[in-house]
Amino acid sequence: MKIINPATEEVISTLVEDSFESVQKKFKLLEASQKQWHKVLLSDRISIIQKFSQLLEINIEKLAATLTAEVGKPLQQSRNEVNGAKARIKWLTENANKYLADEVMSEEPGMTEKISYEPLGIVCNISAWNYPYLVGVNVFVPALLAGNAVLYKPSEYSTLTGLEIENLLKEAGVPENIFQVAVGAKEVGELLLDFPFHGYFFTGSYKTGKYIYERVSKKMVPCQLELGGKDPLYVADDIADVKTVAAGTADGAFYNNGQSCCAVERIYVHEKVYDQYVQEFVKEVKSWKMGSPTESGVYIGPLSRKDQLSFLETQITDATQKGGKVEVGGIRVKGKGFYFEPTVITSVNNQMNMMREESFGPIIGIMKVKDDAEAIQLMADTEYGLTAAVYSSSQVRAEKILREINSGTGYWNCCDRVSAALPWSGRQHSGIGATLSHAGLRAFTKPKAYHLRG
Repeated sequence: MKIINPATEEVISTLVEDSFESVQKKFKLLEASQKQWHKVLLSDRISIIQKFSQLLEINIEKLAATLTAEVGKPLQQSRNEVNGAKARIKWLTENANKYLADEVMSEEPGMTEKISYEPLGIVCNISAWNYPYLVGVNVFVPALLAGNAVLYKPSEYSTLTGLEIENLLKEAGVPENIFQVAVGAKEVGELLLDFPFHGYFFTGSYKTGKYIYERVSKKMVPCQLELGGKDPLYVADDIADVKTVAAGTADGAFYNNGQSCCAVERIYVHEKVYDQYVQEFVKEVKSWKMGSPTESGVYIGPLSRKDQLSFLETQITDATQKGGKVEVGGIRVKGKGFYFEPTVITSVNNQMNMMREESFGPIIGIMKVKDDAEAIQLMADTEYGLTAAVYSSSQVRAEKILREINSGTGYWNCCDRVSAALPWSGRQHSGIGATLSHAGLRAFTKPKAYHLRG
C-alpha cells in the first residue's frame, strides 16, 4: 500500500497490507488477553492513558509532521489536532472513575442495588483520515479505559499516524496484545466485519456506515456510527458585528479545507444583513494563504484525496447550471498536489447538489432568507443531522430555532467545535450512538444490575 503526500503526489512510504491470516492472528492475541486487561485496576489504566497523553506532548513536532505529510493539513493545524486530542484525554481520564466505577443506586437495610459497568470485550474501531487523533481518541481511549481490547484500523490515508498512535500507546504501557492495528484499505475493513468482535465503532461516510451496520446486524452487538453531515448555519439580522461573524463562520466552513464532519456546509443569511455578510465573507476567504502545508502562515493546503477534486467540480457545475454565482474560487489549482481554490457560491437554493450532498471540501453556498421561519424550513431540509448553528444577539431566539432542527449538536454564536464534556452524536444519516461525555465512556460497557440481599 503506497502512502502518497497530497501536496507533492510523491510516495512517502510503502506498507504491507494485512491479510486474513494476519488479522486472525491479531484478533486471537486480543481475545486471549482482554480479560486480564480488565482485571488491571481502573486507576492503573487511567495512569497509562495519561502517560500516552504526555507522550503526545513530547513528540508533537514529529507527530504533526507525519500527519501533515500524509493528510496534507497545514502544520499548525496538525499541531492543533494533537493538542485537541490531549484535551479530550484529560477530560476522559479525569472522569473515567466517576462513570466507569460501580454505581450504588439504592442502599437500604438488607438490600443494596448497584450497577457494574463491564467492558464489551474486543472492540473494532474503523477510523477516519480527516482527524485521526481526535476521531481515534473518541473511541480507543474510552474503550481501553473501560477494559476492552481494541483492533484499530486507521484510514489508508492516515496509516502512518495510526502506527504512531500504536507505538505511543505501547510505550505508555498498553500491553502489546491489547491494542493492535490493522493496515489496509477497503478490503481489510471488509475482513474485519467477519470477525466476532463485541462492538463496532466506525467513523466515515453514510454509505459505508450503512453498509457496516447492515453487515454486522446479525451479530447483535453494539454498532456505533459517526457519519457525515450537511451542517446548516443561520445568520440572523440582529448580529452585532457582521465582519466578525463572517470571519468566524468562514473559518467554520473552511478549517481543515472543509474536511470536517461538523464543518459548516450551507449558510442562510437574513436579507437585512445578507449583502454585507457576503462581502465580508468573501473578503476573509480572499485573505487566506494557500500553499505547501509545511510553509508558515498557510491556511489552505491540499485536499487529502485526489478523487475529491472532480467531485467538487461536479457540485460547482451543478450549482452554476441552476443559477449559482461563483464569488471566489471554483477551480482546481494546476500543478502538483491536490489543491482546490476555496470557493464561495451565492444565489444558491436547496435543489442544488452542493446544498444537499456532503461536500467535504473548501466550498460553501450562501443563501438569502427573509425571516427565521424560512431559515428553519431550509435548515431542516436535509437527511443529515449532525450539527446546526445560529448567530444572533439573542440566546432565546437562537435556542428556539435550534429546537426545531433535528441535530445532535446545536451552536449559538459558534460552530465547528467539539467538547469532551458533551456527547458527540448524529441523527438520521449522520449516525447512531454517541462518543465523548459520560455517554461516550459508557458506550464501551455493558451494564450489569446487582441485587444484593444481606
